[in-house]
Amino acid sequence: MSIERKIRIMAGFVVLLTLALGVETSPIFHSVNWLWVTVFAGFNLFQSGITGFCPPEYIMKKMGKDCDSCS
Repeated sequence: MSIERKIRIMAGFVVLLTLALGVETSPIFHSVNWLWVTVFAGFNLFQSGITGFCPPEYIMKKMGKDCDSCS
């Protein structure tokens, strides 16, 4: 699995989880402040689409997870 797919999966998971934790009608609601993580994830996706720089991708490459055959 490529880094790009891993990043998309991670970003989607973070957005869905923080929405579930931040929306008052959710059964796992914790605090409205979780929505700030959703905002950060959305902003990061937006800026990485424009600039091509993605901090999680940089971190994964530093950890040695840059091969396409890694799972």
